[in-house]
Amino acid sequence: MHPLLMLLSVLLAAALLTYLLDSGTFQREGPQIVPGSYQPVPKAMDWAHVLGTAPAVEGTASPAGITTVLNAIPKGLARSAPLIFMVMFVGGMFGVFKRTGALDAGLDHLVHHTRGNVYLLAPVLMLVLAAGSSFMGLISEYLVVLPVLLSMADRLRLDRLFAVAMLLIAAKIGYVASVSNPVALPIAQGIVGEPIFSGFAMRLAVLVVFISVGIGYLLYRIRRSGFTRAQFDYTAQPMSRRKRAVLLVIGVSVGLMIYAGQAWDWHHTELGAFYIAVAVLIAAVGGVAAGEAADAFIDGMKGMVLPGVLIGLAGAIQMVLQHGMILDTVVNGMTRAIDGHSPWMSAVMIMHIEAALDVLISSTSAKAAISLPILWPIGQLSGLTGNTVVLAFLLGNGLMSMVSPTSGLMLAMLAMAKTPYGRWLRFVLPLTLSLAVLAIDFLFVATALQAAS
Repeated sequence: MHPLLMLLSVLLAAALLTYLLDSGTFQREGPQIVPGSYQPVPKAMDWAHVLGTAPAVEGTASPAGITTVLNAIPKGLARSAPLIFMVMFVGGMFGVFKRTGALDAGLDHLVHHTRGNVYLLAPVLMLVLAAGSSFMGLISEYLVVLPVLLSMADRLRLDRLFAVAMLLIAAKIGYVASVSNPVALPIAQGIVGEPIFSGFAMRLAVLVVFISVGIGYLLYRIRRSGFTRAQFDYTAQPMSRRKRAVLLVIGVSVGLMIYAGQAWDWHHTELGAFYIAVAVLIAAVGGVAAGEAADAFIDGMKGMVLPGVLIGLAGAIQMVLQHGMILDTVVNGMTRAIDGHSPWMSAVMIMHIEAALDVLISSTSAKAAISLPILWPIGQLSGLTGNTVVLAFLLGNGLMSMVSPTSGLMLAMLAMAKTPYGRWLRFVLPLTLSLAVLAIDFLFVATALQAAS
């Protein structure tokens, strides 16, 4: 199925859930919910609400009507506008970068110096990408890396599926472990009352084991695909000073982007502006005429239209669920299943609850704010420590994001690689299931260690 049609189908399914599930809400203190405060909310089911033409009434929910669903699409695009435009500006910047010729020249040298050995390139690149996600919380920033990997795959005559897999597997595993992730950990550990970045040893072990399995799986699939290393002329053409300067600008820009995200709290809007500035700079350094650079920038943006629309549709799905006021109902129903179980079983169930919630709420921080205030007290009653609950949260959140059909960023990357979601799912599902089994083992070890301490 076309990814656009797939997300539209999920949007309709979300609308249907607003009719089938009761509406309800928790009291909130800021973004966090108050445990035990869930209250059902009456739902109006008359024809005016079904059509979506009735005015909103405070204290009353309504299902997602026809006009509500249709309006959610432009509203989702508007809500996600900073991320969408950032993605488009990434495409524009790479259009200019490619026009300078520096990208092709740099890849030629990389491939020639490694003799086209993907079995060396892939592990090194994946280790770097996983470290960026796990230690610095990078994920959307990797959109800037994907075009380079795709161009590298073309040079190696390697299926583009494997190029996007290098990025997605490494980035998602890094986020699963989140050894010192400054995006996820302050929220999650703040809710459970643990010192920020505490318990890193267990998460570091998760990172080491998971990325080893991920690299091994990717190399196995590459070899099984029948890939044979192409024969190259290993005497690469000398690079001009302009092209070397462009590559230097790109390298410095990536480092500055990572630093600014942490030190200056840059988000999608600031990063979008940054990519425009980098495009102008590399055009000047690379000697590209202004008109030619403008054409290259627009051509690059055109290739990002579909990824941008997919991100907006993912946002529309969450808006429909919020309109029907059923997200809190889902969370409340799931948490009832945990009561009365052993610590290990409770940890495993928390992991599965977070995995299920990832389909409805793709944002890690939003999911933590909604679910952990409820799951943490239940985990306490089951004998779990705060860091074990956080570990279960991270494992469920990260593993499902590798396959979730509502992950706008993942679908955007697949669209950039022209890789159908169904093909990606068939490729990555065996790895995801294997990592899920390892995750359960890690939760067993975590609960055993806390019982022994």
